[in-house]
Amino acid sequence: MPPGSSFALMRRALCCLPLALMATTPLPVVAQTYPGKPITLVVPFPPGGPTDLVARVLAQKMAEQMGQTIVIDNKPGANGNIAAALVSKAPADGYTVLYNTSSITLSPALYKSLTYDVQKHLAPVALTAVVPLGLVVHPALPVNNVREFIAYAKANPGRLSYGSAGNGNVTHLAAFQLVAHQGLVATHIPYKGSAPADVDLVAGQIQFMTDTINSVMPFVKDKKLKLLAMTTAKRVSLFPDTPTLSETVMPGFEAGAWQGMMVPAGTPAAIVQRLNTEVMKALHSAEVRDKLAVQGAEPLGSTPEEYGSYITRELARWSDVVKSTGVTLD
Repeated sequence: MPPGSSFALMRRALCCLPLALMATTPLPVVAQTYPGKPITLVVPFPPGGPTDLVARVLAQKMAEQMGQTIVIDNKPGANGNIAAALVSKAPADGYTVLYNTSSITLSPALYKSLTYDVQKHLAPVALTAVVPLGLVVHPALPVNNVREFIAYAKANPGRLSYGSAGNGNVTHLAAFQLVAHQGLVATHIPYKGSAPADVDLVAGQIQFMTDTINSVMPFVKDKKLKLLAMTTAKRVSLFPDTPTLSETVMPGFEAGAWQGMMVPAGTPAAIVQRLNTEVMKALHSAEVRDKLAVQGAEPLGSTPEEYGSYITRELARWSDVVKSTGVTLD
């Protein structure tokens, strides 16, 4: 299956899901009485970041729909592994939910000694959204599109460096694939998060980066950075004139900071389905979609089974990419 087809499948699922059917299909008693107390949504990154912001938008809407409080518990650290390990060991009763990101499919290839197995100890609920990555360059570079950038990089081997939000982060691996695919010679500079990398890119300390669009959008709008391409399968509505890498130099390529929800393995199927139903209803909400659009995030949506299959494919995909980088984090 081409890389670009996965997100397209989820978007079709979101558009076509019959909400009336979801609302009227009888649920088992365990799901009818759930939730009877507040739900904790564990977010693997700090408050105020792109993942946290999307999680809070969905949590607020789901809480309204379910008539129950959803408490955000930020547990940052180790590329999301601290939060994932915590949820994997929580009671399988639907009251502890993980708001995970694509990092959960990168970690098995990056860490030799994880304390949890994403497919054995966690159960998929739904794929929720994706924050697109954009290829941005310092404005001093004499390039205005991807092909000019590649030509310039090839003419200046070893003179360009690119930043990332950290070794093994999707912002690192997306750029690495571009560099490797095009036969470029460039130096990777890992940072502790996107913010310091963006600062150095604006200052000209590094020359390019593939970063989440909501992180670089202010700099692009102020013309402090040039946005050359998106890593999505299709163009992004916020920047309709910006082409994708797929349509220019890397057919079929797609990478993004996607997000989803998971629960401890063994959580009753009826509760998983209830959570999925509420996620899908929230993603259909015009209010939620408008709030996500402001952040540059695109709603996705899926069944639990589709999300499980997607995770399986992403684990295999990123395992191959990580092996090619030689990066390990323990």
